[in-house]
Amino acid sequence: MSFAHPWVLLALILPAALVVWESARRGFVVRVPVDYGSPRPGLWRGRVLLAANLLPTVVLATAVVILAGPRRLGPPKGERVLTNIEICLDVSGSMSSPLGSGQSRYEAAMEAIQRFTDRRRGDAFGLTIFGGEVVKWVPLTKDVSAIQHATPFLDPMSLPPHLGSTRIGHALEYCGEVLAAQPDGDRFIILVSDGFSSDLGGERAMQIGNELASRSIVCYMINVGGAAPSQMYEVVGPTGGQVFSANDPAGLAAIFDHINTMQPVRIDQRAPEPVDFFTPAALAGLAALGLHAVCLFGLRYTPW
Repeated sequence: MSFAHPWVLLALILPAALVVWESARRGFVVRVPVDYGSPRPGLWRGRVLLAANLLPTVVLATAVVILAGPRRLGPPKGERVLTNIEICLDVSGSMSSPLGSGQSRYEAAMEAIQRFTDRRRGDAFGLTIFGGEVVKWVPLTKDVSAIQHATPFLDPMSLPPHLGSTRIGHALEYCGEVLAAQPDGDRFIILVSDGFSSDLGGERAMQIGNELASRSIVCYMINVGGAAPSQMYEVVGPTGGQVFSANDPAGLAAIFDHINTMQPVRIDQRAPEPVDFFTPAALAGLAALGLHAVCLFGLRYTPW
């Protein structure tokens, strides 16, 4: 046990001095009827009376201990390490194509994203949509309600024409800038698309992958509706991520579950911290105060 204000314990000198004085003092004793019941009261009665007279001193000592702020070590705490997850979603016209289940590629992707964000509450999520241009739809936040209610607003068939093509490289560069600006936590991108990118030719795919890796950003890419083009592997390789392909909603959900296991929630164990521990002293003081009140009804009180 430790104390927040140990210097206050010096005041215990006062109750200690009162104990010595009460034990050693001699004076006139106020007689009560019980003293006349026996010619020799006995040693035990004197000790009981002394103990009763010392109870206020016990109350004073416990008050000093409480004022000193008793503490003990609390249980060790685990703090969740924040993960910044940028979801980069293709909303070009081809994402409206149906899958075998009848859902469009876009609808199946949004359903899997909503399930993923719900399972990882506590992390920071951002949603960026792209086609020919990039739109930041939801900034990085722990409140994922905007992502989970975004499906009706991002249907590829209702978006402007400039979002009609597919520029994955441009979208990844934008998401990389967003994540690089975050001072704390892990960083990774989940990109969902269904086609070949017009801006990843030549060495561009490898360059973007190296840029993301230099910023400690892991990239996962999910191709919906067919085999992933080779340029996706060139981007993902340097970052340590992985490329996936899905042809149905169940496959998409399984991929997001797999990513969840590859990037598990990390808990940072912290050393125990001192917490207030007033209970023993408070109970002792209350017990002494209550017993003193009882003693006032039947034991001697000597005012000098």
